[in-house]
Amino acid sequence: MYEDDHNDDDDTPQSDRALDPATRAADKSNEFRIHAEIAAVFEGPRKFDAQLRADLDDDLARDLQRRIARLEKSKSAESPILPPDSLPDAQAILTLPDTNPALTTNDYHLRRRPGELIVLRWLIADQVDTFYTRIQAHFDAALEGVREDERQAHAWKQDAKTQAYLDALDAIKLDMADRYLRNSIKKHDLYVLSTVTADEMDILHLADYVMGCPAADLVGPASAPPQDAPTDRDRAWFFKLFALRGNPQGAECMCFFTYLQKTEDTFDLG
Repeated sequence: MYEDDHNDDDDTPQSDRALDPATRAADKSNEFRIHAEIAAVFEGPRKFDAQLRADLDDDLARDLQRRIARLEKSKSAESPILPPDSLPDAQAILTLPDTNPALTTNDYHLRRRPGELIVLRWLIADQVDTFYTRIQAHFDAALEGVREDERQAHAWKQDAKTQAYLDALDAIKLDMADRYLRNSIKKHDLYVLSTVTADEMDILHLADYVMGCPAADLVGPASAPPQDAPTDRDRAWFFKLFALRGNPQGAECMCFFTYLQKTEDTFDLG
């Protein structure tokens, strides 16, 4: 369901990968990492009194959309680090709340159209610290849960591959701040853009469970799934999250640009 731009260089067929204990554990870790990122980005209304603000000007939204698309195209497929010639765009995006007071940090700034949604969220200073604390907590909780579930379900088996898989789960340790290159960004003044994509995001899961708000408040009443017996098609949205990080003017900043579109519609970011 999810993809991101930190791909493992592994051409092993999926059927063979599924049988490899270390790879099975690594795939679980990758799944939890992505879910932790989405939870930490979008839990603001439920956890931190963040507001949904349908205040993104159309011209500003289109300009930011073009800038994000340029940033994505400018970096290599092997690394999320942006090249030097992309830094003016990255810096301008990260510092936009400084020049536009209406773009409050922590909140979610929305531009809605029928079947389409753009969400912008900026974090600065202590808000960035909180984000890293929360993303680590989400990852650790998910990993500990699957360790317990898998041991209860499979520990009685005596075959070597099962035991190796359980041991590999126990051995997983992932520092989400390191994964996000936080220290490298600070030390080397880097600007980084990573992405997460889902061809079919359940909009009710994102709104109701992760954000703690009705889907109509997020995507608008006209685009929200019907309240009575919504189908999978009603709930499925294309989802792409861009996470931009850097230290413009010596201040740690993050900007999350999210594009969502109902899956029956045609997608075109740029």
